Amino acid sequence: MSYSQPLPLKRQGEHLSDDGASAIKPSRLKIAIPSEDSDKKNANKRLKDVEICVPVVYGTIAFYLGRKASESQSHKWTVYVRGASNEDLGVVIKRVVFQLHPSFNNPTRVVESPPFELSESGWGEFEIAITLYFHSDACEKQLDLYHHLKLYPEDESGPQSTKKPVVVESYNEIVFPEPSDGFLARLQNHPAVNVPRLPAGLNLPSPVPIDTMNDKERGDTKDHSLSQWFLNFSEADELLKLAAARQQVQAHIVKLRRQLSLVEGLPQLSKPPSGYEL
Repeated sequence: MSYSQPLPLKRQGEHLSDDGASAIKPSRLKIAIPSEDSDKKNANKRLKDVEICVPVVYGTIAFYLGRKASESQSHKWTVYVRGASNEDLGVVIKRVVFQLHPSFNNPTRVVESPPFELSESGWGEFEIAITLYFHSDACEKQLDLYHHLKLYPEDESGPQSTKKPVVVESYNEIVFPEPSDGFLARLQNHPAVNVPRLPAGLNLPSPVPIDTMNDKERGDTKDHSLSQWFLNFSEADELLKLAAARQQVQAHIVKLRRQLSLVEGLPQLSKPPSGYEL
């Protein structure tokens, strides 16, 4: 597999979440990774009109050290790549390389197994380069992500809390177009992967059983020590937000129609037209 041409990822806009944590707006930005060269394609059977989607979240959580802080170490922080629903990404990602600021000892950190994370301490904010390498049966090149380490909250009106961290996360979906049949067979039943409806008549090899691991070998982040600070990027959460927004829009329309009917002297409408749709 050649890693000579890394694929850049577009960055998303930042906003302040309700609980004061700094977060990246969870828009559903899909990043399509091109397939290997034609000679690589011939080595594996590629599945046309099929794609595999892997939702990932990457970010940082930073705690202020308070009285323990010094000029060179004011915060302790963790940078990570996790599944959007905290599933084990090791089924797709082989290793992750975190490139820290040159002032750190050994600034190039390689994590060979999940959970893909590292913790450090320091005093300054900087951009962290995160490179994902995939398993060989994915037949894909590396993917470069970029994340800005944030140590201080948006609201700096008072002293920084040592108990409430600064959380910044980004959500993205890595899309593998035309995967090999073996890759799909290995992943199609894994909870970290989204496989859309397959084309009719497509014959696939039997799904590969998901390995069962003991607690020490688990690579998911469901019981992670920092999981209480993870932001929610699940589809169910997004659907609830959309439903709430729809209700607000409908209520606003009813209010405006009532005001308009009063101005025009028309009978008041108690609800929007039945055919109204967002």
